[in-house]
Amino acid sequence: MAKGKDKKAKKDKAAKKGKKARGAAKAHPVSPLAPKGGFPSLPAISGAEFAAVAAGVRYAGRLDVMVARLAPGTAIAGAFTRSATRSAPVRACEARLAMKPDPKAGAAIVVNSGNSNAFTGAAGETSVAAVTDAVAKALDVPAARVFPASTGVIGQPLPHERIVAVTGDLAAGLAEGNIELAARAIMTTDTFPKGATATVEIDGAPVTIAGIAKGSGMIAPDMATMLVYLFTDAKVGPVPLQRMLSRAVDETFNCITVDGDTSTSDTLILAATGKSKAPEIRDVRTRQGRDFYAALCRVMMDLAHQVVRDGEGATKFVEVAVTGAKDAGDAKKVAFAIANSPLVKTAVAGQDPNWGRIVMAVGKSGAEADRDRLTIRLGEVLVAEKGMVAPGYREADGAAHMKGEEIRIGVDLGLGKGAATVWTCDLTDRYVEINADYRS
Repeated sequence: MAKGKDKKAKKDKAAKKGKKARGAAKAHPVSPLAPKGGFPSLPAISGAEFAAVAAGVRYAGRLDVMVARLAPGTAIAGAFTRSATRSAPVRACEARLAMKPDPKAGAAIVVNSGNSNAFTGAAGETSVAAVTDAVAKALDVPAARVFPASTGVIGQPLPHERIVAVTGDLAAGLAEGNIELAARAIMTTDTFPKGATATVEIDGAPVTIAGIAKGSGMIAPDMATMLVYLFTDAKVGPVPLQRMLSRAVDETFNCITVDGDTSTSDTLILAATGKSKAPEIRDVRTRQGRDFYAALCRVMMDLAHQVVRDGEGATKFVEVAVTGAKDAGDAKKVAFAIANSPLVKTAVAGQDPNWGRIVMAVGKSGAEADRDRLTIRLGEVLVAEKGMVAPGYREADGAAHMKGEEIRIGVDLGLGKGAATVWTCDLTDRYVEINADYRS
């Protein structure tokens, strides 16, 4: 009898310990590839205010809800996951972007971490309505102009009442300088908040862009590949803004991969408040449009690279550059076949210049390739050419390149002018640990 009670006491103690552990967010070591200077100093964007609070959506005591209030007249553009099982917030954003807004209306963004509100049936739509209605009321903007997002565990009902309960606190905390708090509130398995900025002069007047992102795992190109929020004071209408964003996405976020898995919740929103004194940008083909577009791409590429550098368990930042393909499509096929190969990624993690795995990935890609025209380089080291190992290649030279934090794999197919560059990271045992333990 005493033994039975002892066993029960131990079991109860273990259960309580497990429950306590689930009540707090697990800390992950900051990625060794994180920007050395930490979160950048982002400029205030006139017409955009931010706030973040701890609502206890999944974990106690951490920022997990953020809002951004956008000035009346703000133009909004967006890009979203093409997953067939995309979340209720993604569907709501898509529907709201399709509407014709009152040009004088304000807008808002609301994001929670800890729960993705994905694969939650009709309850997911109920949660979206409850949250966006509460934010609309607290921030005095139309509900149809509140753009929601949720990130975290899939398949669990969102405790939206916890978010609704803090909308007053969010409204009271709004300030232009709170964008870093917003960046921290949207993190899940991220090990550092991500931000980037650029300024460009348009006809002598400055235009500023600032952006934040979250993303660490479940990252693959099928836009978006994470949560990304971009803010600018530029004057740009919704139509040219959307055209620029859609084009820039393919050059940046759709060129990265961590693990080949596309999330159900990926969302990218670009908001242009129109508060700059620079003239309106009506077309990307104008000089003003080209200058703004280039600055936008710089911010998006910076954030995209930060996501890869924070890949779950990453220790290496890897660039895969493919040239000489029949066309750009084939170049991208080869680049992603290499970047997504577990065998290539584990070789990189082990600092092993196993170029045979690169040959394998080229061959399986589905792109046209010719063994005898293929050239492979690790950094500046010529590894293979003309269907075999390069005569002057030394294993020690390849291994030396693999020891760095930044790895470059270069492949020339020798068939045409198609080229593509993608970015990825290595695959380590930490990736397995993080994802095997994600819901516990």
